[in-house]
Amino acid sequence: MKMEAALHTGDFSQELKLLLAFLEMEEGSELSYEHWELMKDADWHAFIELARHHRVFPTINRKLQEHRPISVPAFVLGLFQKDYYRNTLQMLALSGEMEQLSSLFADRDIRALFLKGPVIAADLYGDVSLRTSCDLDVLVPMDRLEAAEALLVSLGYEKDDYITSVLNDWKWRHHHVTFLHPKKGIKVEVHWRLNPSPSKEPGFEDLWSRRRQSALISRPIFYLGREDLFLFLVSHGARHGWSRLRWLLDIKQLMNQRIDWPRLTVHLRKHQMLHLGGQALFLAAKLLAAPLREEMKPILTTRKAGWLAEDTMFYMERTVNLHSPPVPKDVERYHRQYLFGLMTLRQKCVYALSIMHPFHEDAETLPLPKQLHFLYFGLRPFLWMWRKLSDSKKHKAAGT
Repeated sequence: MKMEAALHTGDFSQELKLLLAFLEMEEGSELSYEHWELMKDADWHAFIELARHHRVFPTINRKLQEHRPISVPAFVLGLFQKDYYRNTLQMLALSGEMEQLSSLFADRDIRALFLKGPVIAADLYGDVSLRTSCDLDVLVPMDRLEAAEALLVSLGYEKDDYITSVLNDWKWRHHHVTFLHPKKGIKVEVHWRLNPSPSKEPGFEDLWSRRRQSALISRPIFYLGREDLFLFLVSHGARHGWSRLRWLLDIKQLMNQRIDWPRLTVHLRKHQMLHLGGQALFLAAKLLAAPLREEMKPILTTRKAGWLAEDTMFYMERTVNLHSPPVPKDVERYHRQYLFGLMTLRQKCVYALSIMHPFHEDAETLPLPKQLHFLYFGLRPFLWMWRKLSDSKKHKAAGT
């Protein structure tokens, strides 16, 4: 299957092109003329930093150890090998913690679906050491959220209370809460949704009915079915502008599995993510040479998929890191526009309505008793104007 549209990659650095060339390689293939040309005069320090930023150094290390090109300095091979060993230890620690948490969740009758981490590494790559993870993500039913949080606290985890809320808007504005174990250094994100509002997604019961059991360990650990995993990974990657190639490499690996593509097409269309699925397939094909098959064609029919794929070149060219605040103002501005462009018309309407719902800033501007919080619906426009005027006065005062 051919794709007529192309991505504008002319501004990619030599090191990024080399990184992509290695990620394109299929298992057992040989280095091409392009590889040798790109390795000439490469800035290896920049190459290492790119591989670390995109979280693909385990895959790059495997390629380098397999071929050991004479153009690659010994210190580069050594650094990648050290990063690989360090990541292996971390993934083994996460695997052990995941096994313990899964068992304790089951003991307390808390159904849990692990979204990423070691189970995904084993499923997609066949080896937990070939994918990086910095935390564990677990989805639980909303009615068991408090029980899951209490369990983590009893195990020594500390909750990051970064969510501020009024009128329980946290349930749909957000989708997870974070816990950190100070001694183990392990972070766990407990989800009650796959994505924040205004996404349209399957409910927990549907996801649970299609769950799979991981073969990573003998005890039962459940994770998403293939089509649900594809939906989750493309929505997550799209929301972050595919600013890390690891997320795209996951898609390439998943494309090589036995996916029911007609069923997936219906699944994506039902949850208003067909254009996001197309964006992911487009990027995987153009950047990582993932093979496209005829059964994938219905997902790629929308023109919006190609436009959205082109929009992500902004993040790729600038090596954008959305996870380390403060994010530069121009990147923050672009990302807001990009996220709005991801939305369907229905989602844009829901988003517009959500702006009219009271925010926690309204309660901070004019504190009211909890039983009177409903008044913020009418007061919100005036409180918003008051904050804008106050901010304007502060800026003028700071400038004088």
